Amino acid sequence: MAVYLVQHGKSLAKEIDPEQGLSDEGIRDAKRIAEVAGHYKIPVDIIAHSGKKRALQTAEIYNDMLQPSQGIIALSGIKPLDDVPAFAETLDNDKNMMLVSHLPFLEKLTSCLVAGNENICVFKFQNGGIVCLDKLPETSWVIKWALMPQVS
Repeated sequence: MAVYLVQHGKSLAKEIDPEQGLSDEGIRDAKRIAEVAGHYKIPVDIIAHSGKKRALQTAEIYNDMLQPSQGIIALSGIKPLDDVPAFAETLDNDKNMMLVSHLPFLEKLTSCLVAGNENICVFKFQNGGIVCLDKLPETSWVIKWALMPQVS
């Protein structure tokens, strides 16, 4: 089982869009990375998003390219300040799940799973990028690969 963690694409300022939907740059970056994931045929069963507009829009972009068999759902417990250890315990080992969420939640979840401590930073996310975590048999989680919009 793999978990694909995606930070939503760059969003508009609250003054422009109170719901902070994706900016043009955010849409472009998310589409570019989703296309790469699609070319690699990343196996995703379901895409879950936080319910926030920018996360839903990013999830829809990835859905168009990856066509997960179970579609897209809104999922509670993955908003920016939600309880990371509590959510980590609920991960389903039977599905390849993509989570489209926010900082600091995604960085803390990665740290919790990989290092056993949500307060140790093990990866810096970028808007629109993907981090693949894999659970090795009888061991902990590892960062298997990442696709990011910016390489510098």
